[in-house]
Amino acid sequence: MNHKHLLITLLGLSGLAAGCDKEATTSQQLDKVQTETKQAAQDMKDYTYAQKSAFVESMQGQLAALNRDLDQLSAKVEKSSDTAKADAKPKLQALRDQANKLNQQLDKAKNATASTWDDVKAGSKKAYLELADSFQQARQWVSDKIAP
Repeated sequence: MNHKHLLITLLGLSGLAAGCDKEATTSQQLDKVQTETKQAAQDMKDYTYAQKSAFVESMQGQLAALNRDLDQLSAKVEKSSDTAKADAKPKLQALRDQANKLNQQLDKAKNATASTWDDVKAGSKKAYLELADSFQQARQWVSDKIAP
C-alpha cells in the first residue's frame, strides 16, 4: 500500500474544502480531487487482511479530514442567506449521514475476519467513494450558490 497516495488524497480534499488554490478554478480543483480520490480507492485494493489495522487507521484519517472539511463547509453555509442555509441543510445532513455510514463500515473492518475481509473492504471503499463524491458535489454547490 502506498501511504503517499492516501496522504496526497487527504491533503487534496483538505485543500479543496479550504479553497487553498485560489488561482485554479473550482472545476480544476474538483478534477484534481476526483483523480486523487480514484487513486486512493485503487490503493485500498492493495490492503491484505494482515494489513487490516493499517487500512482502518488510514481510512479513519481520511474520514476525520472529510469531517473537518464538512465542518468548514457548514461554517461557510452558516454565514450565508437564510435561503441558502435552508437549501444547504439537507445536503449537509446527507453528507453527515454518509460519514456515519463510512464510520460504521470502518467498525466492520475492525472486526472483519479473513473470510469477510474482501467484502468488508469493498463496502468501506464504496462508502468512502460515495462520501467523497457527495462532498465534491456539495463543495461545488456551495461554490456556485454562496459567495466566497
